[in-house]
Formats: sequence, structure tokens, C-alpha cells
Amino acid sequence: MARYGTIIGTGHYLPETKVTNEELKARMGQINPALADVIDKFEESSGIRQRWYAPRDWVTSDIALPAAQAALRAAGIKPEQLDMILLGTDTPDYITPATSVVLQHKLGAVNAGTYDIGCACASFPTGVAAASGLITTNTWVKYVLVVGVYMMSKLADPNDPAVFFYGDGAGAAVLAVDSKPGFITSAYLADGAYHSYWGIYSGGTYEPATVEAVQAGRTQVRITNRYPPEVNHDNWPRLVRMLAERGDFAVSDIDVALFTQVRLPSIKLVMETVGLPLAKTHWIMEDWGYTGSACIPMCLDDAIQKGKVKSGDLVVLVGSGVGYNQAGVALRMP
Repeated sequence: MARYGTIIGTGHYLPETKVTNEELKARMGQINPALADVIDKFEESSGIRQRWYAPRDWVTSDIALPAAQAALRAAGIKPEQLDMILLGTDTPDYITPATSVVLQHKLGAVNAGTYDIGCACASFPTGVAAASGLITTNTWVKYVLVVGVYMMSKLADPNDPAVFFYGDGAGAAVLAVDSKPGFITSAYLADGAYHSYWGIYSGGTYEPATVEAVQAGRTQVRITNRYPPEVNHDNWPRLVRMLAERGDFAVSDIDVALFTQVRLPSIKLVMETVGLPLAKTHWIMEDWGYTGSACIPMCLDDAIQKGKVKSGDLVVLVGSGVGYNQAGVALRMP
């Protein structure tokens, strides 16, 4: 019997503390009145109006836990039934050990193996493809949990205007073995020439953390250069077309296409470029902020809850992470 990975349950978690653009403007304005104007420009270019923060004494795995639990409830399985947990984030609890193993412990998934996926916003599509591959090639794998989680707000300088983008959150999906295709195909792009544009550059082997590095703010996230818009505007359509070609379907066959939730104008432009109506996408960044590694599974779960993604739908997920890494998957929803 053929084995395919199929999503049987999704979930997400949004923290309780709301931070509006007006609150950010007031705080930034106290530092420098010109920064309030920057917040207005960010809002206009992104569509983001607010974001949500987890308690400051939480860690990334704490945010992942309720999303994972929600996905398990939706799938109708218990933590001990999981065979593997794949967790995507670029805001881990620690440099090492892996955050996935911390989540495994907190979740009580005593029979699951784990590993982390570290390609930022491309992590969830990458994780879905990897989970399907595990199911297809290993007869002992029945259930795999894939989680995307983000807590960059805790690793950012609160006085840096770029904090505008960072919202905390997590999304998750359970993939199960099925005799008919759920996962269809995948596509990837990368260009490491951009690795120095956006990241946390102290605390690893490039520059181990020192008192000087901490005092200079180098252990916090920094945008050092502007990504050309073409990185997403050209490559997202390219990935969609790659998926259609590899999956033997027409772009027009896609029922829902979901993208990294950072700029609404980019999503609108890409949908127009690939010839899909705006009704065939969904977005959450206006109310939830940019939730990085978590944004695609959060958007997928929200679309399912709102009835925009239904059984039998052909769904495409395209993620774009710093570095840069880009990944896409095509799925048939059960």
C-alpha cells in the first residue's frame, strides 16, 4: 500500500498581550519624534496594525506548547501517539539543545523523536515536506507533529523601530499516514549571499557572546541591509509555478495559496502575477503582526477555522526566510 503524509489537524496559539501601532508610536516618539513617522510608514507598507506578546518570562517552547496541543486535539490523537516532532524556529530556547526536544518533554510525547528546522519563515513548508518524507519512507511512522513558532520580540531591541514587525505566536499541524496523496510536492530556493542582511550575529561561533557584544546590542536581532522586494516578488511566483509543474497541476487549479505574512502588498502583487484571484489567499498580519516561523501554520489554521480551506482543496504554502531560504509545498486537504 502506498503511504502518503496528510494533514489531519491544525492549531495555533496567539498570546494575550496586544501591542498596537499607536502604543509603539507613543513609545518611539518619546525616544525620537521622527521614529513615530517610521512606524506610520511601516504600517502603510506592511498592513500590520498590531501584534501580540507572550509573557516576558516565557520561552519559545512555552508558546509552541498550546499550538501543539490544539493541533493534537483537532487530529484526535494523544501526545504519546506521536512518532516525530519537527519544530521550525529562528528564536530557539537555546543555541543547544534543540527546542523540539524541550517541547517533546513539555508535551508529554514520550515516544517521539525530534529535530529542529532552522530556516526561519521557510521552516514550516520545509517541515511539512520532511514529515511527509518520514511517513512515506518509514513504515513505523504514523503521526508527525510539525510546529512553527516565533518569539523574536524577546530578542529585539525594544527601541529599534524594526520591533514593529515582531509578533509572538505558534502554529502546528499533525500529519498522518494515508493511502491517498495529501502531500503532493515541494520546491526550494536559497541564496546565502543575503545571510548578512538580517539576523542575530553574536552568540554563535562567528562571534561568541561577550560583555562587549551584549552591551553593543549584537546579541539582538538586527536588520543591516534592505532585502530587495524582488526576492519575494519574483521568487514566490517562481515557487508556485515550480510546484504546479512538479505536482502536475495547473496554477489555476490551486484553491488556496498562503505566503509568508510580512507585507500584504507583496501577497496581492504575487497573486496577480500568478493569475489567481485575491479570494484564493488569506492573511493574518494586519491583526497578528509578523510571526516569522509561525506565520504560515497560523494562517493555515485560521483559514481552516474560517472555512476558507476545505476538504479536498489544493493548497499551496510558500515561505520566505532570512538568509535567504525559501520553500513551498503543495497539499491536498483530506
